[in-house]
Amino acid sequence: MARYTNHVAAERLRGRARRPARTLVALTAVTAGLVLGLGAPAPAAPGLGGREGTPAVTRAGLDPALVAGRGATVDFVEQEAENAATNGTVIGPDRTAYTLPSEASGRTAVRLKPGQYVEFTLPRAANALTVRYSIPDAPEGGGITAPLDVSVGGRRTTMTLTSQYSWLYNQYPFSNDPQGDLLHPDWWITECGCVPAATSPTPTIDKPFRPSHFYDEQRLLLGRRYAAGDTVRLTAPKNSTAAWTVIDLLDTQLVGAPHVEKHAANVIAFGADPTGRRDAGGAFDRAIAYAKKRHLKVYVPPGTYQVNRHITVDDVTIVGAGSWYTIVKGHQVTLDTPAPDGSVHTGVGFYGKDAADGGSHDVHLSGFAVEGDVRERIDTDQVNALGGALSDSTIDGLYLHHTKVGMWFDGPMTRLRVTRTVIADQIADGLNFHTGVTDSSVSNTFVRNTGDDGLAMWSEKTGDARNVFDHNTVQTPVLANGIALYGGTDNTVTGNLIADPIREGSAIQVGSRFGAQPFTGHLKITDNTTVRSGPFELNWKIGLGAIWFYALERDIDADIQVTGDHFLDNTYNAIMLVSDFPVKDKYAIRGVRFKDIRVDGTGTSVLSARSAGSASFENVDARNVGAVGINNCGSFNFPASGSEFAVNDLGGNDGGGTTGPWLASWELPNTITCDDRPAVVPPPAPAPW
Repeated sequence: MARYTNHVAAERLRGRARRPARTLVALTAVTAGLVLGLGAPAPAAPGLGGREGTPAVTRAGLDPALVAGRGATVDFVEQEAENAATNGTVIGPDRTAYTLPSEASGRTAVRLKPGQYVEFTLPRAANALTVRYSIPDAPEGGGITAPLDVSVGGRRTTMTLTSQYSWLYNQYPFSNDPQGDLLHPDWWITECGCVPAATSPTPTIDKPFRPSHFYDEQRLLLGRRYAAGDTVRLTAPKNSTAAWTVIDLLDTQLVGAPHVEKHAANVIAFGADPTGRRDAGGAFDRAIAYAKKRHLKVYVPPGTYQVNRHITVDDVTIVGAGSWYTIVKGHQVTLDTPAPDGSVHTGVGFYGKDAADGGSHDVHLSGFAVEGDVRERIDTDQVNALGGALSDSTIDGLYLHHTKVGMWFDGPMTRLRVTRTVIADQIADGLNFHTGVTDSSVSNTFVRNTGDDGLAMWSEKTGDARNVFDHNTVQTPVLANGIALYGGTDNTVTGNLIADPIREGSAIQVGSRFGAQPFTGHLKITDNTTVRSGPFELNWKIGLGAIWFYALERDIDADIQVTGDHFLDNTYNAIMLVSDFPVKDKYAIRGVRFKDIRVDGTGTSVLSARSAGSASFENVDARNVGAVGINNCGSFNFPASGSEFAVNDLGGNDGGGTTGPWLASWELPNTITCDDRPAVVPPPAPAPW
């Protein structure tokens, strides 16, 4: 959930009932054909094996040893297509927004023409796989379907891929129409540096305009166990309806037997159809009512259950057979009249009661998948997999796919615990703790391909407090940040792994924006790893930091501790502190403490300071730094006394790069070193420290 005000001119921001509007910016749009960005084959990353060697297992496109102890503990192993055997073409690496490689894990993937393949070798036994892929959109939008042949250990099946849930275009809130005119011609856009409707002659805007959200994923149970060393070959058939198929990665795992809950209210006994042909919403309601009366759990056996609306949950436990076996799937439904909350659609989702009505309590959901049908972003729509207010509740082992937001909770609410859940291919956020969520946590949760912040705490109106994001993995958020914190008190972000943010954000953001309450008490950001972050901000035309602090609506001056974090392969900066230019003399960022940090590779600086304020550094080690270690612009007033931003050296700060030590005595405490557009020196791949 991110929006930007340009330092020179901004697109007009328009409010939404449940989400703020955002400013969207881009490089010049390219056609769908040019989006591919073909490149030469890339070698396997260090320590990963290779196409002719042992299976190359990665985590977020890295040697797992580089991120040991960080991120979610998951049941699957990841293999990047570019490290597998193929007669296709490796595309990338490329970190330029609106290209297929830039949205791929590791910024590299494999493109297959009809008849071509990519072949993986199983690193351990498996009976299930997930393919992350992209295929073209239909010429007029709306997506296509295309086959993908899957051969495992010599046994063949066919997956039907779709692009119906990918390929968005245009300005916020986006469109499915690749040939559409600008949604907001009265907004400033970076492509022409103008407001098109107010410019004469009217500028020509390339179409499709700002294509993005290219990828999707699909899961497949193989029906039997295959051994380590067996091969998985993915082939685009010669008669494929897709001109090309891009394979990003393959996840494989050994799924256990279905869970059985014997003493429970079985939804089939209440009329639920496990084939998915008949609507099961009423059966779920009846099973829940019976279970509450008899103090039983609700059990959802293996099957696919059609549900096209919200299931209201309160004081109930719903248990599935496992997210690979129990699938609750629905169609998006257009409402005859808008709902009181502004929704114009409904769809499958499990919702607690509204906080205004007391919220829900003692809800426990585990062991099933929610498959939505959301193909466009309408921020007033409540078409999330999970929502409402859930206190004293748990969520464990779910798979949430193709909804607007995986989980959006509107407080006040307290003591929610989310564990071991996968959130993939969302139109907006992965998870958002919104307004007065307290004493809650998200851990060992895996988030991939969100259309907005992966994990967020948003203290709008009422502060979030004492929450923890602990050992989660967030990969390839197409828009905004991996983890975002907007105000709040005594919150913690620890042990997470964040990779490949694409645009309009970075890996970790601390922001005073979106009407958030101030940061108070402490904020601890500890022992996280980011990789291939710090992207180019297309509106400001500067590079961000892997972690960035943004003072837009008020000062940021809480007790903020950034400790033990690793910032790897940063496209631009490792750290940025920035105030928006119109308020640069009004708001500051003060007293942030950085300690025991490792920075392995920056395209530009370790620290970019574009705000008034201060920060301290202790035991911050950096190597392969591409520009001056501290790019200190302060508030851009350039007084004779030095920058408005002061750096406090607490000792133990070592290493550097092209200009010598990253933190040199001549830079202290506030030497102006401002280079508004420093040259970028791409760093080498991360390596063991």
